[in-house]
Amino acid sequence: MLDDSVIAAMPYRPCVGIMLVNHEHKVWIGRRVPKWECDGGAELWQMPQGGIDEGEDPREAAFRELYEEVGTRHAAVMAETEGWLQYDLPRSAIGKALNGRYRGQKQKWFLMRHQGKDTDFNLIPTDGGEIEFDAWRWVEVEKVPGLVVPFKRQVYEQVVAAFAPYLKK
Repeated sequence: MLDDSVIAAMPYRPCVGIMLVNHEHKVWIGRRVPKWECDGGAELWQMPQGGIDEGEDPREAAFRELYEEVGTRHAAVMAETEGWLQYDLPRSAIGKALNGRYRGQKQKWFLMRHQGKDTDFNLIPTDGGEIEFDAWRWVEVEKVPGLVVPFKRQVYEQVVAAFAPYLKK
């Protein structure tokens, strides 16, 4: 087990997150395929997110991740978080999740409007990569934080609060 000083010295993985909304202001949320032993349970829903490659612009990373994870490019950016939001992994996941190199993630979030049809979504990666989600659905924005794993909940609450002004009907 890693001690506190080792964990404190570990970096946060740079990452983007996407709140994809439809014309009804409902949010796309996918059920994650478990990746590590602490990842089980019923609360495996999340919005698309993923790492930023070396030298990659966060906005470009958001569009790349959206395509890699859910198979669509039919979206337009409506807003982005001013700064970075971060979360720590549960202690039991440190050294296992995120290739064992990070204590958590720091994320730049983007609000995007889906401009296509539901049939645009394809959860099977065309590049042979790993499947991130095995199911998806549209949900009301206020329900999103309650559907995610507890260690990500605070970030999701911040994302919902940051983008709420753009989602008024």
